[in-house]
Amino acid sequence: MGDGPVAVNMRRARATRRAPTTARTHRCLDIGLATVVLLVALPLLLAIAIAIKLDSPGPVIFRQRRLGRFGSSFTMLKFRTMSAGARSEPHRRYIRRLVEDAAITSRRGDLKKLTDDARTTRVGRVLRKVSVDELPQLINVLRAEMAIVGPRPALDYELRYYRPVHFERFRVRPGLTGLWQVSGRARLGFEEMLDLDVEYVRSRSVRRDLRILLKTPRAMVGNTA
Repeated sequence: MGDGPVAVNMRRARATRRAPTTARTHRCLDIGLATVVLLVALPLLLAIAIAIKLDSPGPVIFRQRRLGRFGSSFTMLKFRTMSAGARSEPHRRYIRRLVEDAAITSRRGDLKKLTDDARTTRVGRVLRKVSVDELPQLINVLRAEMAIVGPRPALDYELRYYRPVHFERFRVRPGLTGLWQVSGRARLGFEEMLDLDVEYVRSRSVRRDLRILLKTPRAMVGNTA
């Protein structure tokens, strides 16, 4: 990252540390929940893997580089929902349009997810609708790369659109679910999502995480993006 604005803001985020006791409590909850959910959901995971293989050629698991705590890079895991070899350029253009085209916000509300994407497979559309494509990220949780609750894992090409305050979201591990997911998700704009991430980091607590977890199933069912 060099010594540019991104590196400077990331160093500022790294300078703020959480109390060791609080960090240990969150980590113990992450390990416990991730282990239980993986064991309970194992039949579902196998069924999804079979459906993906039958639906289209390519790997079952999609791997993508994301930015975690303090901007560290890690490989995020998801069930593949797009055709194998799909390019990221459509999503790059969409993120740029969300940030730069204010008319979208006033006309229809910014959509966080790229909809009507021709790259998405038939099974992928179903998996995305209920967000079960993200279940493999429980492995990222066990690897201490992610948390159960936290900001959305960031893509490096999004950083150019961050305001300095938004880098506070890197003070904690990214999560499978978070405040933005239960606060409107696909109806929220890019900057609104980042603002909610910062709000979450500044007021993070075990109690708040539990409230977000309780709201997550309803948000998943109601997600049509």
